[in-house]
Amino acid sequence: MDIIANFIDGHYQAPVDGGYLDNIESATGLTYGQIPDSDINDVDIAVTAAKKALPQWQAMPLEQRADVLYAIAQEIENRIDELALAEATDNGKPVSLARTIDIPRAAANFKFFAHACSQFASESHAMAGTAINYTLRQPVGIVGCISPWNLPLYLFTWKIAPALAAGNCVIAKPSEVTPKTAALLGEICQKAGLPAGVLNILHGQGAKVGQAICQHKLIKAISFTGGTATGAAIAQMLAPSFKKLSLELGGKNPALIFADCDFEQTVEQVFKASFANQGQICLCASRHYIERPIYEKFKQALIDKAKALQPNDPLLTETQMGAIVSKPHLDKVLNYIEIAKSQGGTILAGGEQVNISGRCQQGYFLQPTIIENLPNDARCNQEEIFGPVITLQVFDSDEEALVLANDSQYGLAATIWSNNLQRTHTLAEQLNTGIVWVNCWLLRDLRTPFGGMNNSGLGREGGLEAMRFFTESKNVCVKY
Repeated sequence: MDIIANFIDGHYQAPVDGGYLDNIESATGLTYGQIPDSDINDVDIAVTAAKKALPQWQAMPLEQRADVLYAIAQEIENRIDELALAEATDNGKPVSLARTIDIPRAAANFKFFAHACSQFASESHAMAGTAINYTLRQPVGIVGCISPWNLPLYLFTWKIAPALAAGNCVIAKPSEVTPKTAALLGEICQKAGLPAGVLNILHGQGAKVGQAICQHKLIKAISFTGGTATGAAIAQMLAPSFKKLSLELGGKNPALIFADCDFEQTVEQVFKASFANQGQICLCASRHYIERPIYEKFKQALIDKAKALQPNDPLLTETQMGAIVSKPHLDKVLNYIEIAKSQGGTILAGGEQVNISGRCQQGYFLQPTIIENLPNDARCNQEEIFGPVITLQVFDSDEEALVLANDSQYGLAATIWSNNLQRTHTLAEQLNTGIVWVNCWLLRDLRTPFGGMNNSGLGREGGLEAMRFFTESKNVCVKY
């Protein structure tokens, strides 16, 4: 039995009240470990450690701080196989995906912000012979970072790295569903020489330890990635305290596929955008709008690929589609498929749970699912399913495609597939999403702002946006 501990003040320790939660492997449905069921007492200890470490970390020269962050990145790369195996076991994603995408990106996050902290400049404004104003950007202090289960180490480090780079101390909570790589990050930070107390990692339930982190009076900013309902609850909870808040929430992302697209390449990329990580990425395309001249051909190409993609044990190197993260989440996705049927949807592929023999016979596997004949206001077109389920609809004009795409409470990402340059620029400007990819998907430059509109979030992450969030600006006016 693998028992995880909290990482506080530079070392591992058991939860104060001795409570633990089961950690279940999604591919087998079996408990393979336990994690702390932390509470406010553990948060208090972590905050005390962070408060003690804060002056030293803030006073550390930028070059030295950058060296520590870069050392963390290198140690992540040194342990890529171990981390990928832990990620695949915890999350159910193919180990090949974890090894080529998730873990390298976690290292890249630390590398990027190791450089960014020394390049983070502020402004000055001269007042015509009267005075000079300059802006200081100072660390917020102690911040809370709460990350989700779908890209565990990838998104955990996406928050932690800029917070540390900006000079803050961090109280971080990974998802209780996928805690293993976050726990290993503590060892990595020890070896890289991160001072004790600068990063503290607490495990447990969101409604318990997550809420305690959000409400702690010495934690001055919260960065949260997760579901929209939880984000709304956090925003309501924190409103009276005026803490800084960044929310990266759900998505219901449209793909606009035009007849003049590069057909074979678009089929390949749209399929990947639909079912990567079992569709459990907030950026996955889930609503597919296809121009009428190629609708039937494109539909059949997607069906053929879906039927050929068989879920399998995520620990096998040849596996391309793994397990759904948990039994409750599998049940949620299956329920949406039943809702689609009840609203007149036609299941073109998938729609059924998959039973795999051997060690994975009790695992949570689901076929890639394609649905058509649903109106745009159907629940499966309006609510985030967060699984391997997509819907198809036909359109006849650019204007119709835009209306369909923008008919959503969400606004995270969209993709446009067309070789008409004027069309792509025009639609990109008019789509109500924070991110638009043209003839590509998940092509990320870490310097660019990341986040959504409407119910998809509040604020932006990435690059200078992240450094600005984790600092407070102060204007200094000096009279000549």
